[in-house]
Amino acid sequence: MVVIRSVSAKSIFDSRKEKTIEVSIKTNVGEFKASAPNGKSKGKHEAKSYKKNLLGDIETLKKFSDYFSMENIDFFDDLKRIEDIVSGNVGANTLFALESAILKAMAKEKKKEVWEIVDSKARKFPRLVGNCIGGGKHSGNEKKPDFQEFLLIPNEKSTKENFELMKKIKEKVEQDLKEFDEKFKSIKNDEYAWETSLNEKEVLDVLLKYEIPLGLDIAASSFYSRKKYLYKNPMLKRDSGEQFRYISNLIENFDLFYIEDPFDEEDFEDFSKLTKKFANKLIVGDDLTVTNPERLEKAIKMKSINALIVKPNQIGNLTEVKTVCELAKKYGIKIIFSHRSGETNEDILADLTFGFQADFLKCGIAGKEREVKIKRLIEIEKDLAR
Repeated sequence: MVVIRSVSAKSIFDSRKEKTIEVSIKTNVGEFKASAPNGKSKGKHEAKSYKKNLLGDIETLKKFSDYFSMENIDFFDDLKRIEDIVSGNVGANTLFALESAILKAMAKEKKKEVWEIVDSKARKFPRLVGNCIGGGKHSGNEKKPDFQEFLLIPNEKSTKENFELMKKIKEKVEQDLKEFDEKFKSIKNDEYAWETSLNEKEVLDVLLKYEIPLGLDIAASSFYSRKKYLYKNPMLKRDSGEQFRYISNLIENFDLFYIEDPFDEEDFEDFSKLTKKFANKLIVGDDLTVTNPERLEKAIKMKSINALIVKPNQIGNLTEVKTVCELAKKYGIKIIFSHRSGETNEDILADLTFGFQADFLKCGIAGKEREVKIKRLIEIEKDLAR
């Protein structure tokens, strides 16, 4: 049983050099800390990162520190007691970091791994989804793909083999971009994906030769305005019908396996039409569902998706993350745990992904803040193989 004796927090820098929160707890089994990532491309229904601001949440945790000492935490569902104390008083980033630190304390007290606190019977390992070439809000170059991420989704025998294959292809892609993009400067974006001036079709042409399952994070809400999808590379406008036809053509012409947020975050109907048309592909909700049980229930009712992104700090509350995962599994919806564009060296995402038995882990290909998560998953795999 974990007894929390005190809680404190401070700001640290994420991989984009922006401030985020790190929470520390002192318990009867030692001191533990955890941090939260920052998102840049956010759905408008996503929970706020902080109640008012980061500093305000740090001060609130100080004030609440003594309240936690009354609570004894023994099982995952006991996190509900912590949520009852602070929910509404701090934001999603703060609550996620606090609960992550508590999970680490629980694991230490029980002499278990963090993932075992979630599900000790977990055995299925997720496939990796890696961002190879980037565009949209995550890239700073002026001319770039309108779509946010061009994804590699290998299906080798182990996490380590998948990781090595993604890295190998990404290195080769650098040479391809030097050949096909005269403006290419070997610069990486927020998620350590290559920045390019090519458009989405040209990027897919580059990746197609590697004969690996490919995916797109279109992040369509980021360029949707006044009922039009406003493309810049090249400049054109598409209404919802034209967007549907365009995405359908891309799926067919490039044999895409994974399509995330192809329409605006309120357009459950077009998501549903695409899911019906391409039932054997992954039609993925992120901005549409924002790790929110109510949004997911609507998506299920309208048959809008067959896969969803889970970002724990989108909702903050880990018991609701559990609810979302249980709901998805009940209706056969694939689960993809995901990093954020502003990451930290925190590796608990790997334990949560495995513990909740997600089907995929979307976590970039390079950068120490992302590699630490994949390496943690490889470590779990290695430990279970012994």
